[in-house]
Amino acid sequence: MTETHSFSRRVPSGDTLERRVCDTCGFVDYENPKIVVGAVVRAGEKILLCRRAIEPSRGRWTIPAGFMELNETAEAGARREAMEEACASIRITGLLAVYSIPRISQVQLIHIAELEGDSFAAGPESLEVRLFDWEEIPWDDLAFPSVHWALRHRREVWEQTACAAFSNPPGDLGDAMP
Repeated sequence: MTETHSFSRRVPSGDTLERRVCDTCGFVDYENPKIVVGAVVRAGEKILLCRRAIEPSRGRWTIPAGFMELNETAEAGARREAMEEACASIRITGLLAVYSIPRISQVQLIHIAELEGDSFAAGPESLEVRLFDWEEIPWDDLAFPSVHWALRHRREVWEQTACAAFSNPPGDLGDAMP
């Protein structure tokens, strides 16, 4: 026989925030931020960007990134996203940044990576994948504020394969969409 559970929002004993709590057994259904993993991928002096085939921001350019899956490391997730979106094998050399986007309850872990080999192509979530010289990056057509941040932060440490992790620009929580 299956038990039916109903949930209501209340502050559980010993907590300070309202949560979804099972009215039958008291189970607390914690809702936590989503983790996004990705990489700014370099190929020589160029940067790998993907034109999104999905919403949000369909048709705009981004770095290969997406939601981390259960039971994977952040690095494995970033490599998986590069393969899914750009059919690209990458070598991660360090963590570039940790961005907090509270408006959409996301934490983004963005890595420094190098393209392995010279093979890449549009995966099912991309309309197009290209390598861009710094001067060619389509700044006005980037998908999200954090893509701007990641590219600029990567440029600040261009010759490095690892660095102290950056965070959001002062006062910027990624509220404005391009």
